[in-house]
Amino acid sequence: RSEIDSNSKQLKVLDLRLSDAGIYTCEYGSHTVRISLHVFKLTISLDGHFLPNEVPELTLMQNSSSPLPNLNITLFNSNNNIVRPKLLQDKTHQKYIMKLEQLEAADSGTWMCHIHADSPLINQNISFEVKVLGFQNPDLKRKYATVDSAVVLSWPLNFQKIKWKEGFRGQLNWKQQESATAHELLEFNVTAQGEKHETKKSSHFRFEIPESKPESTIEVKLPKVHFNHSGQYQCQLAYNRRYTRSKIELVVVKVSANPVGPLPRGAKMTLICQVSSLLASNAHLCWERVNGTQMDIKKSKQYETKLEVNISAAGLWNCHLIEDNERKISLNYLVEEAPVWISYAVTGASIGGSVLAFGLACLCITSGISWQRRRQRAKKMIRARQYLLENKTCQCQQ
Repeated sequence: RSEIDSNSKQLKVLDLRLSDAGIYTCEYGSHTVRISLHVFKLTISLDGHFLPNEVPELTLMQNSSSPLPNLNITLFNSNNNIVRPKLLQDKTHQKYIMKLEQLEAADSGTWMCHIHADSPLINQNISFEVKVLGFQNPDLKRKYATVDSAVVLSWPLNFQKIKWKEGFRGQLNWKQQESATAHELLEFNVTAQGEKHETKKSSHFRFEIPESKPESTIEVKLPKVHFNHSGQYQCQLAYNRRYTRSKIELVVVKVSANPVGPLPRGAKMTLICQVSSLLASNAHLCWERVNGTQMDIKKSKQYETKLEVNISAAGLWNCHLIEDNERKISLNYLVEEAPVWISYAVTGASIGGSVLAFGLACLCITSGISWQRRRQRAKKMIRARQYLLENKTCQCQQ
């Protein structure tokens, strides 16, 4: 593991180890030179390959023929910011253990360990790589869509950006509610060479895998959103039996009317705006009539999933989903006024219906009175027959 340059007479030690520390003596004629070699070894847990929220552990060891100095250690992350780990060391100053905080995908990159001592004077930098496999936008996202629209859900991965050289796999699941059973939509694997392969798993859930997406992105497209497509879409990565996940919550919005169709003059209609799941505390629904007044605005209460507004005039209405005072989505509903003949027909039908109801009521009353009279006459006839029978019986006894 060592070689001497014949021209410069330099000693080169390859694959340096802690055991190589000590005093090296060079003799040339009557001259003798001694050099003390102080060796440091820095190792990182899991070979520097992590998933988000994992806690790395650094181990720094030193060896020398001289008494080992107490080291002052400073860590710098990939953004050149100082990191203050929890430091453990033995009494001999030979071994230092540093426990860091939980990592994020953004922590990937080259870190620096600076070692300082006053006696002997030491100022040594040791660089090391930290790679955190994960999502470039790992936080829970909420995405809004309207019924019958198309929506694309995507999870950008960072394996190409951080030059991850290990194979891993993953899957995409969907469930409508937190407590519901998850359905697997897609599975994928990425080789150590960075090649990604995807396989559709669901046969009853209609979705597409866009061909033009970036190689490092997991993406699905719902070409026609249904109200029951709402829920949690979760992408999961698996590496060495360790997992990390990222969710997108899809909230679907729809509008409807009761009754459906043109609004006759003088009639009323109820417009309904509905979301597929509970809204956040900073979100609400709002009905608003285009070119209307302040009286034509109605807002939902906190956590309300349905907002109804009663109208009696035709016009264009908008339902807005507002989050943090920002309109996330808007849906139009045009209420058309029914033609005049329909209004007359409705009015005539209403009047005709009233007359028919009145006629039926009169008929029922007349029939009821007639039936009551017949019943009373029948009772009188029965009493009369009984009276005659009693009188005949009396005459026979005389």
